[in-house]
Amino acid sequence: MLNKFTGYFPIWAILLSSIAWFVPDIFTGLKPTIIPLLVIIMFGMGMTLTLDDFKRVIVHPQLIGLGVILQYLVMPLGAWLISLLLKLPTEFMVGMVLVGSSAGGTASNVICYLARGDVALSISMTLISTLLAIIAMPLLTWLYVGQRVPVPVDSMLISILKIVVLPVILGVGLNTVFGQRLNRIKPLFPFISSMAIVIIIAIIVALNHGKLTTMGSMIVLAVMLHNLLGLVSGYQLARYLGYPKAICRTLAIEVGMQNSGLSVALAIKYFAPAAALPGALFSIWHNITGAILASLWVRQDHKILK
Repeated sequence: MLNKFTGYFPIWAILLSSIAWFVPDIFTGLKPTIIPLLVIIMFGMGMTLTLDDFKRVIVHPQLIGLGVILQYLVMPLGAWLISLLLKLPTEFMVGMVLVGSSAGGTASNVICYLARGDVALSISMTLISTLLAIIAMPLLTWLYVGQRVPVPVDSMLISILKIVVLPVILGVGLNTVFGQRLNRIKPLFPFISSMAIVIIIAIIVALNHGKLTTMGSMIVLAVMLHNLLGLVSGYQLARYLGYPKAICRTLAIEVGMQNSGLSVALAIKYFAPAAALPGALFSIWHNITGAILASLWVRQDHKILK
């Protein structure tokens, strides 16, 4: 039952966002809960990992390095260029760059499994990009938008430590020590994480009701182009380098799916509610495209087998 709910995440996100659009007052008062909800999400991610997952990094250092380079080179640069191309207002550009500078999304591991990619590699990439986000995210945000708005690099770094690293470490520690004893409650964490991100998205939609009315189509287009850039660049580069199909799919998913929840939290804390909108929309869209791609790839495999 819980797995089915989690699988329909994009539908619940769209449903709750629609409610937030028509009745924003329900969610606007929940703005202070965004960061605590993200902490819960990151703790849930930690609960899916053990120390053995860290050891896998040694097995695929080149592939992980390639994924991380694409993650932090293509995505923030792409976000900045797309924002310039579409002439987005500064607050939306900040939000786009925050999404582009984020680590790989936790949902990428699930999508990778469904797409028959390399799940161990996916987990390792998400893990390393999350740890690197401590430094990369504040610095990349400063690099691309620091001339337009003040970027508090030091404060952002500390916030990422508190919001991401500490909850993940706590989750990993508990899962490593009490792993088997916690098996009964582990299915709850993906469900709780899905609920949390759905609520975060609804809050952001409610806070940006006016902005969506005037700039909704442009920001949606920007998010779609950004996600497409990540998926295509990840897949095509891996294919060009001669990696097998499973690796190509994994790189595409890891580069194209971002931890947009973190970008939302930092946007709300340090910039403006409008800067959180790209992250909220990305959270919905990258899950939709990820699920569609996974389905298409599996059908392709079935045709080949026949």
